[in-house]
Amino acid sequence: MSTLAHTMMTAARPTDSGLVGPGELDRYPYAEAPVPDRVGSPAWEGTEPELGRVGRRTAGNRGRGLHGQLVQQLGQMIVSGDLGADRPLVPEEIGQRFEVSRTVVRESLRVLEAKGLVSARPNVGTRVRPVSDWNLLDPDIIEWRAFGPQRDDQRRELSELRWTIEPLAARLAAGHGREDVQQRLVDMVEIMGHALGQGDALTFSRADTEFHSLLIQVAGNRMLEHLSGIVSAALQVSGGPVTGCDRPNETSVAQHARITDALAAADGAAAENAMRQLLTVHPEIERVVPAPREH
Repeated sequence: MSTLAHTMMTAARPTDSGLVGPGELDRYPYAEAPVPDRVGSPAWEGTEPELGRVGRRTAGNRGRGLHGQLVQQLGQMIVSGDLGADRPLVPEEIGQRFEVSRTVVRESLRVLEAKGLVSARPNVGTRVRPVSDWNLLDPDIIEWRAFGPQRDDQRRELSELRWTIEPLAARLAAGHGREDVQQRLVDMVEIMGHALGQGDALTFSRADTEFHSLLIQVAGNRMLEHLSGIVSAALQVSGGPVTGCDRPNETSVAQHARITDALAAADGAAAENAMRQLLTVHPEIERVVPAPREH
């Protein structure tokens, strides 16, 4: 097993810094009056009690940084429906509720706007946008939906999307024959097998995610390559055994090995079929994804 493979399995997932560019802060107007250090709860009309609990958890857990935590909290609240479409978001009130600075609020709203969750317009302010405007392929939104009230729809849609993307990627990857990537894929299968024997579900999941991302990247199709992050997010937030990839067992490892064998033999049809077998879903949701196609 290569040293690179071990390094990839222990590296943390990179996060978007979300830093603002010149002049960006002024897009979210803030009153110039200073914000007190400690204030009572602002009057967010229609706010549920849970909002206050979320705010207190955020204030007490700052491991992700204030900016990252606020993006996470507001994003989850929007996606869950706690902050419904066209709901106004007043920066001063957000800053008071979550006890963060105006800069943190502005940066967070900028990130949420880039994801399509909010819009900021002069004389209108910042408002929550309807789900039809969200960037549903954004990894953060995938995660928030997967653990919210839309989790069943999210899992089904991700399974359908993977069924569309990955068999094609496997077929295309078989024609490229890049030995370095082939070896990395083999490393991932070896790590999965070792993790299975050790009962290490986290390492198994990381190797599985890396395997599928690499496969899409080596397919030689730049548009497909841009979708590799979606597949990674789908594997990380699947929340249960939807596909063979989500079940750490010997069969899953063997199916991954079949794919690497087909790639090494430059057999596109076999690689595609092996991937379809790997992505076969449970009988209760077979209506969502067709049965594997024989070649």
